[in-house]
Amino acid sequence: MLFKILRSLSAMLPYLALTLAMLLWASSFIALKYVFAVFDPVFVLFARMLIASLCVLPLILRAGKRWRYQAGDWKWLLGLGLAEPCLYFLFEAKALMLTSASQAAVITATLPILVTAGAMLFLAERHGRQVWAGMVVSFAGVLWLTVGASSSADAPNPLLGNALEFLAMVCGAGYMLIAKKLSLRYSALLLTGVQALMGSLWFGIGMLTPWGQWPDTLPFWPSVWVVYLGACITLGGYGLYTWAVGKVDVARAASFINLIPVFSVALAWLILGEMLNLSQWLACALVFGGVLISQKKPLAAAPVPVTAQN
Repeated sequence: MLFKILRSLSAMLPYLALTLAMLLWASSFIALKYVFAVFDPVFVLFARMLIASLCVLPLILRAGKRWRYQAGDWKWLLGLGLAEPCLYFLFEAKALMLTSASQAAVITATLPILVTAGAMLFLAERHGRQVWAGMVVSFAGVLWLTVGASSSADAPNPLLGNALEFLAMVCGAGYMLIAKKLSLRYSALLLTGVQALMGSLWFGIGMLTPWGQWPDTLPFWPSVWVVYLGACITLGGYGLYTWAVGKVDVARAASFINLIPVFSVALAWLILGEMLNLSQWLACALVFGGVLISQKKPLAAAPVPVTAQN
């Protein structure tokens, strides 16, 4: 009996890890919205990646992690880091300066569909018309949310901001597909370290350009939030997700992304006082409806396992 309980708990660990990763990622929308009002975005992202690197490198060295490098893996590792955090954070940072944290978070609901489409194209998976129908419905909801959003103090240009957030989701889908492929040969800790180091270099170079500004002062609470972004969200969120995606199907793991808007809207209401109007709530419902349609399996169809191609 004890063995069965322990086995059940072990089987639940990847899903608990995914849920915690989603909560951490949801809180990043709130934290970024807050610190971007105090610090230059490029500085925030550089500090976040540097802190994550300083946290993860000692863990890698202490654990003595090994990997099974194969010829050509450098391209996938480079693509992993470029997709996320480099391009992903670049798009999302600008998006959060133009739209609200709540609207940006709702757009993350399109990520599972983008991952499914990517798996069809790159992992040779086959899906029925329901997936495509769900994509159309969900994208319609994103367009409604974007076009119908009105400017406000916390969302000066939601049209452009939501569009940039969607581009960030495209990058996020690329990260998830590559992470699934590489998780067969590399530990979650190593992959997280690669992402943190590439992000530090990418945004470090950005700080040397006219677009990067070093802060004159370091206020306490905004600085604490930056440390939280680097140590907890970057290291914890990406570490948990990358570990979990090596244990479960990539499409199933991606479906947990739907928790991010729920967590984010609740946190934005509690911490930032953000509210969505009726039109925006209806657009959100359309986004989630499309996701549900795409995830529903036809009764007569046998489930197709998701596998990564080497």
